[in-house]
Amino acid sequence: MDHDPMHDLPMTAPVIDRDGPERDAPRWLETLLADPATRVLELLGDRSPLRPDRSLALRSPTPADADTLLLYLGRHEGIAHVAACRPFPPKGGPSREERLDSAPFASLREVAAELPQAHAALFATALGLANWHVRHPRCPRCGEPTDVVSSGWVRRCPHDGSEHYPRTDPAVIMAVTDDADRLLLARNIGWPEGRFSVLAGFVEPGETIAGAVIREVGEEVGVSVRDVRFVADQPWPFPASLMLGCTARATSTELTCQPDEIAEARWFTREEFRHELAEGYARAAGRLSISARLIEGWLGHRLDELG
Repeated sequence: MDHDPMHDLPMTAPVIDRDGPERDAPRWLETLLADPATRVLELLGDRSPLRPDRSLALRSPTPADADTLLLYLGRHEGIAHVAACRPFPPKGGPSREERLDSAPFASLREVAAELPQAHAALFATALGLANWHVRHPRCPRCGEPTDVVSSGWVRRCPHDGSEHYPRTDPAVIMAVTDDADRLLLARNIGWPEGRFSVLAGFVEPGETIAGAVIREVGEEVGVSVRDVRFVADQPWPFPASLMLGCTARATSTELTCQPDEIAEARWFTREEFRHELAEGYARAAGRLSISARLIEGWLGHRLDELG
């Protein structure tokens, strides 16, 4: 491979100024909605409208935005961006897309790999925040409904005054190779036949990244590893993860799959992997995810160019 497979990893470019100090400015969102230069990312459930060129259909504010969940996303090239979040319409009713005859809506999974870097970062931030608000409407201390403050970045309990912040769950995802430079791939019990990927799992309290890699590989397939190296990370707002990509070297190769997690696991040489992809016996994830890029780093070739 002529280039770093992580260089264009979607949703990772640090191109958004999150402008944290402005979040608590008095009536900040009202000020932004009154400014036609503000760009609004409309979120309907987990979907946002697109333009024909496959960029987000960002727009100026409208009066209807004041009735939505508003989130200040920050600035790109000096321009303020706000997400206006609406839930999916009730089943059986016309969608907002149909009512407004607007651009087609798409999910982040569908378009993140095609979007401009700034748009992918904005969409990921908006979706991650919106998912947190949907899942945490009440105070975890007393159970009372909380108020949205700090331009969408905090929920405050009016009963006990406690403040609650967006949650991100770190998860490790790792390309494990053995002394013969074979790659360990596995199929989750919920995946179709032939779909393989690298192993992954959540970091537990009190655990380091390396500790999580060692534990997860041991639990899921019974393999011991060493030389854990961090490679790259990627936000994964489905609903609220940060994927920490690593490599590791196996010190054992016998596979014992965790029955409630892993349907099958195999060691692949590069030749075996290429052959099974070409013949359709194996399928790999699309290049949206860091999992595909970890595989490409080992394989030395882009997955979407194999065939």
